[in-house]
Amino acid sequence: MKYAIGIDIGGTITKIGLVSEDGKCINKTSFRTKELNKFSDYVIKLNKSIDKISLKNIDISGIGIGAPNASKNGTIETPANLNWKGKLNLVEKLKEYINSPIFLSNDANCAAVGEMMYGNAKSLNDFIVITLGTGLGSGIVSNGMLVEGHDGFAAELGHYSLKNMGRYTGLDVQGGLEAYVSATGIKRTIMYMLSKYMNDSIFRDISFNNLHGEDITKAAEKNDFIAIKAYEYTGKILGEALSNFVSFSQPEAIILTGGLVHSGKWILEPTKKSFENNLLPFYRGKVKILTSGLEDKDSAILGSAALVWKNI
Repeated sequence: MKYAIGIDIGGTITKIGLVSEDGKCINKTSFRTKELNKFSDYVIKLNKSIDKISLKNIDISGIGIGAPNASKNGTIETPANLNWKGKLNLVEKLKEYINSPIFLSNDANCAAVGEMMYGNAKSLNDFIVITLGTGLGSGIVSNGMLVEGHDGFAAELGHYSLKNMGRYTGLDVQGGLEAYVSATGIKRTIMYMLSKYMNDSIFRDISFNNLHGEDITKAAEKNDFIAIKAYEYTGKILGEALSNFVSFSQPEAIILTGGLVHSGKWILEPTKKSFENNLLPFYRGKVKILTSGLEDKDSAILGSAALVWKNI
């Protein structure tokens, strides 16, 4: 059996796992990305975490890394949701500690590759993966091929501008999608709904920094007016955006993954309704909205590890 290391660099958490070629995560660890203010310290922490989960007598075929704003050249460039700015030579720095082959790609591209190998896209040639985490990522597969672009920055749909007004994304795109549809975006929407409506809500006593996505889901399940309105608003915007994305690649399915998807019906129902209402007539009823087919907590790790099997 062959093994790979899968690494998912998220804006909040970095996850590292030892993955078998058949898609089993047999050992894993994680740490908070935001706790490392210096990129050099982060690389050291990453190397130590890889050592921590590696097992004796197991050969590692390679390391796959999914990260926001990742290029084909082994760099992360001006990431919106990470502490470090500029051009970060991640692969070069990590190779100072590690001899194994290292492959880097956009985190949503990794999710798309993972879905093709292990998840709900095994039988699909045309699909889009949308990751709804700290930000919004996207990976597009057309005719069975990952759409990467000239140097790996294709499909940055999180910064697709809905309108030239409203909220700014982390890259200062006004009206950018991830400013509304992401774990961070829905927190901002809660604050907006609190100012718009006077209804009682648990969130009137919770500060922005103490607000977490699972709190919003729990509140919606208790019929909290503000929480329900926030999900309806978020789903409406997501559905409209997804209907626009259909027009440029006509996918068979759009697969949603990431923390915001864990809210289940609260985000899925308004999204599907808005999606169908906004599709062009000849697309209606032809494009499915699915959730990830990968094991929930390990999906990002499996997707990153799949980069290794794709490239060796």
